[in-house]
Amino acid sequence: MQPAGTKRAAVFAAPVALALGLQFAGTPEASAETCPGGNAGLSLPKGFCATVFADNIGHARQMAVGKDGTVFVNTWSGVYYKNNDLPPGGFVVALKDTKGTGTADVVKRFGETQKEGGHGGTGLALYNNYVYAEINDRIDRYPLKDGEITPEGKAETVLSGMPINGDHPMHSFIIDADGNLFVSMGSATNNCEIKNRMPHSKGHNPCVELETRAGVWKYDANKLGQKFSPAERHATGIRNGEGLDFDSAGQLYVTQHGRDQLHENWPELYSAQQGFDLPAEVVVALKQGGDYGWPYCYHDGAQQKLVLAPEYGGDGGKKVGQCAEKLGPVAWFPAHWAPNDMKIYKASTFPEPYRNGMFIAFHGSWNRAPGPQGGYNIVYQPFADGKPTGKFIVFADGFAGAKKDPGGAAHRPSGLAVGRDGALYISDDVNGRIWRVTYSGDPNSKTLDAAPEVQTQEANAGQASPPEGVHPEAGALAALPVPPGSTADQVALGKKVFDGDVGGATCAGCHGAGGVGSPVGADLTSGKWLWSDGSVEGITKTILDGVPEPKEHPGAMPPKGGVELSDDHVKAVAAYVWALGDRKK
Repeated sequence: MQPAGTKRAAVFAAPVALALGLQFAGTPEASAETCPGGNAGLSLPKGFCATVFADNIGHARQMAVGKDGTVFVNTWSGVYYKNNDLPPGGFVVALKDTKGTGTADVVKRFGETQKEGGHGGTGLALYNNYVYAEINDRIDRYPLKDGEITPEGKAETVLSGMPINGDHPMHSFIIDADGNLFVSMGSATNNCEIKNRMPHSKGHNPCVELETRAGVWKYDANKLGQKFSPAERHATGIRNGEGLDFDSAGQLYVTQHGRDQLHENWPELYSAQQGFDLPAEVVVALKQGGDYGWPYCYHDGAQQKLVLAPEYGGDGGKKVGQCAEKLGPVAWFPAHWAPNDMKIYKASTFPEPYRNGMFIAFHGSWNRAPGPQGGYNIVYQPFADGKPTGKFIVFADGFAGAKKDPGGAAHRPSGLAVGRDGALYISDDVNGRIWRVTYSGDPNSKTLDAAPEVQTQEANAGQASPPEGVHPEAGALAALPVPPGSTADQVALGKKVFDGDVGGATCAGCHGAGGVGSPVGADLTSGKWLWSDGSVEGITKTILDGVPEPKEHPGAMPPKGGVELSDDHVKAVAAYVWALGDRKK
């Protein structure tokens, strides 16, 4: 089978643009020629136009569009986000453009509020005149009458008791025409390790976690008061399946977030390059009773097969073992891009090459150091008859802005929806923006164009530099204090280690550029210390010991970040982290 996006073995080689087989055309300005608003900051293929449909609505996750054009969005809080300044009201948002401007002029919120104990959620769907939305550990539904923008009736609980602890507490779901409710239960761990994310930890065997996690469960959307249990498991071995959609024939497809930290936890088996190249992100065709391999197996895109994970006796990609009996994917993509949603385009507004394939929202990576982070885009995978019909393209880019990392990205794609008019909606869970993408080009176009390439790091233009040059970190490092007993050079080295430029660590991947925090790592600039007194010595001990059970965040930290840092590197990064936390004092 031809891998989605590139030829075999080219997916995971450098340089990145060639390695991924990405197709770019023209310049960023070209895609905005027919879009007066400049595509709202996005890069799109020629003929497509993006406008900001709504903004600042909270941490927007998944969406659905009603028959009257109302866009419903679920928003989320919880440990993945800093919850300051949440918009007042419920976590489900109804957005409607009543004036035909391409922007929602009506924004209404409903459902349980934060004051009432709500934390919002990811999953959302429309079915049989109800809005179904995940909140906390349950799925509620709200009756929606014709002419109502927001439901006036009280919520009814369809399903409760879903697991919300661990690494993946989100629950995407979809409802078919018969009312079958398919719900994803993400894994609680990285790979069912005895000690989650810790170096050389073996996996639980058997992985009992599979009884209640890492699969898709099936319920009845028409029945109230259902309780989650292992009995309703429909398919297993899907680590975190967030994007679900049916094709026109009724086949359900699910994306999967692949496992992390092959190099960090098993450096004797995987190089740093292999660590950010493996495993592939995948799409699977869901079958009742199907087993897709997690945690025992992962998909190697270069070899085009499932191989045995090191926690279960794998040797770095050669052994297959029990993985020969598992179900493989129908399409695969670069590692760690994080597919948060997927929609099969069954409308007819976009030209023919963009129909019946998969639009996938890639939330963006955090653990591809020492390589560049990737994703933060929307890709389109041509697809028919259960398999890819060509290479995937980057359809929309530019969401992250100048920094493609979890802590610095301006926006991160999270949800997708298609309106009855064929418009594609894209949600962002950083600043709560919703884009609406339409097409006004040649309706008979037969060309599958990709978005013009976006440069995330642009050089200064037209400015003379002094002959001795300018130290690239001069401004940032000059503002940082130096801890007692350390030197400015140590702080500078610590920043390089933190950023992954030296030593191969992924500190910035979890904690964000500059340590400002991200959905998987704590904010190190706050001055709040959970594991020590905040001294260099205390921070050093935390780095050496690791954090196997975080107190306030979902991301466990292996000792030394999972790599072999030297003593000098550990001292340097401790000095840098101290400086970050001391800056606000």
